[in-house]
Amino acid sequence: MKVSINNFIGWVSGPRGKWITLSLWIIVVGVLSALWPAVNSMEENNAPNLSNSKPSVQAQMIAEREFPSGADVPALLVWQRLVGLTQEDQVHIQQLTKRWESAPVPYQTSVIPLHKFPAPALQSLLSDDKSTIVVPVLFDKMADADQLKEGVTLLKEQATAEFGNNPFLVKEGESSLLARVTGPVGISIDATGLFSKADVSLLIATVLLVLIILLLIYKSPILALIPIIAVGFAYGATSPILGFMAKQGWITVDAQAISIMTVLLFGAGTDYCLFLISHYRHLLHEIEDKRVALIRALKGSSGAIAMSGFTVVLSLLVLLVAEYGAYHRFAVPFSLSIFIMGISSVTLVPALLAIFGRVSFYPFVPRTPQMLADLANKKKKPLRTSRKVASNRIGKLVITRPWTIITITLTLLGGLAAYSSQIHFTYDILSSFPSTMESREGFKMIGSKFSEGELAPVRVIVDSEGKPNALREELASLAFVSKVSSAEQGIQNNNITSYEITLKMNPYSLEAMNHIPDLYAVAEESLAKVGIAHTDEKVWVSGQTATQYDTKVAGDRDTALVLPIVIGLIAFLLLVYLRSVIATIYLIATVVLSYFSALGLGWLILHIGFGVDAIQGAIPLYAFVFLVALGEDYNIFMVSRIWQKRNKMPHKQAIAEGVGETGSVITSAGLILAGTFAVLATLPIQVLVQFGTITAIGILLDTFIVRPFLVPAITMVLGKAAYWPAKLSKIKSDSEDKESASL
Repeated sequence: MKVSINNFIGWVSGPRGKWITLSLWIIVVGVLSALWPAVNSMEENNAPNLSNSKPSVQAQMIAEREFPSGADVPALLVWQRLVGLTQEDQVHIQQLTKRWESAPVPYQTSVIPLHKFPAPALQSLLSDDKSTIVVPVLFDKMADADQLKEGVTLLKEQATAEFGNNPFLVKEGESSLLARVTGPVGISIDATGLFSKADVSLLIATVLLVLIILLLIYKSPILALIPIIAVGFAYGATSPILGFMAKQGWITVDAQAISIMTVLLFGAGTDYCLFLISHYRHLLHEIEDKRVALIRALKGSSGAIAMSGFTVVLSLLVLLVAEYGAYHRFAVPFSLSIFIMGISSVTLVPALLAIFGRVSFYPFVPRTPQMLADLANKKKKPLRTSRKVASNRIGKLVITRPWTIITITLTLLGGLAAYSSQIHFTYDILSSFPSTMESREGFKMIGSKFSEGELAPVRVIVDSEGKPNALREELASLAFVSKVSSAEQGIQNNNITSYEITLKMNPYSLEAMNHIPDLYAVAEESLAKVGIAHTDEKVWVSGQTATQYDTKVAGDRDTALVLPIVIGLIAFLLLVYLRSVIATIYLIATVVLSYFSALGLGWLILHIGFGVDAIQGAIPLYAFVFLVALGEDYNIFMVSRIWQKRNKMPHKQAIAEGVGETGSVITSAGLILAGTFAVLATLPIQVLVQFGTITAIGILLDTFIVRPFLVPAITMVLGKAAYWPAKLSKIKSDSEDKESASL
């Protein structure tokens, strides 16, 4: 096996192999792109997140079967004139409902026929100050966001023609008539629009950021382009493979997953490239033959790159055990993209480096001392000596004051981790929208003039077996209920009745979600009073609030399952790779500590710095999988270098040189990876802003505190025990490390 790997490494960097490797990548990407669709064309942004076994989903199926007229999806058209809706306004609105009843727009199923309402009935629908009215227009529940947008766009065009001007463009606070589309339809359209607009801008911003950082760090245009090219080819292969899998129905992809996948690919992919490039540049200062230097660099870094990539791939695949759809849909795109990028980093990148050689680093070409001397003589200039970099000083500091470093870093990280307990969570999708988004503005108008609960009523369905009960009165008596509709009988089973409940609070809020069990309890108790047993099969609760409650339950279950599996999996891989129980324990512990510290510092910045009241409930799981997997990348790269050196030198010296040699590359890689995730914070989607901010913070903590200080300091204090029970714990006993005392 070792011979085969060595032969492969030599072939990839060989005179013919480098060109064949580049040609193969071009052919593979070209063929895949021609045969299979791009992943963006196969996005399904309305895919369900909850399985059919969830109570809210079962309730929705009952509602669709027994009450089909109420199973459609409403678009709530909010009309408002601050000084009060005029008689002319009301006539125009009635004319619109008449038109939409006789000639529905695409995918519309029905509309409230205001044109048939007598004047008193119409007036009763206005807000107390007579300034606002809400007109529900129902759409087919099977229509996707694009189809809904098509229908709503035509609604707006017809409304504009009716009024003679476009009320949907009137800004809040103006005296003219304004209109907004909100409700489930408006929210779906806005959510899809945000992510679809994010794809291109995110890709451009990420590429530019990586390119600029590479130029600033290495000051070489060729070297800056090599990782971009490698990532571009990896994306070019990943996209059609995912597109094919989605077309076959094997996976489901959505815009959010593809957006984050792009960031992950450019961030982590560039890191893998830098692991090889930095080692290659280091060896070019010692070895004159560029091919020999490249072969040695690939041999020295390919193991760490493969292990790092393998860790990330398997960690992300763990998301397949999640039952919440959004988590589950992340697994394959993320893991496949990293897997292909890992192949690119050990094949295409060395081939490109072999093609360009030392020119890759132009104008700051790395040369051996003899080459520098010859060049100085040729130009008749004094010989320049290299300056000691900061990472060398950090390495020396770590081996001289390890306990001081451990105390300071643990105090800082521990304090931030403790602050993470103060985080407040929300499952309100509207809070993730910009405040100027149409559906959010419409919701605000409803909340200020009516009850927020009217945006998304809750439906309680019971099978009363035909027995009279007082459920409607009992529901109406609840403190959190604004009003309860009259009972509606099922069309297939007359014993099934439904009550539509309007809550007094935001139906998307955590407060509203927490009342879902109360509704179940009241309904079950009411049926029990009339002698109906087995109420778990007699009561159902549907609606957006119930769906979000089940979402929280599923998310909590997934978090409790995924976190220990990821930790156990990474621990196993580290144990196999390092063969050290002790190192595995403290490497896992430091990354987990870094994760909670990132949550604490992220919450501090988001809450105090930006006024965020609560973060999305999915953020901790998203951040955990990425930070723990990616954080171990840096630990693996640095510790593997210390392990390699420990074979040849005393413990102290191995740590000092290992930190020194990996310091600059990990700093560069960390800045790039943090920067790419920080790009998410520029998008107008709060869930991505929060995820990007916390993940970027975690990566920076790993890069500048955990990796250069805490991990090597712990390794220093543990001494030979850090390698136990590997053979490294038994070699070169250096009680005082006399050989490295001069360090």
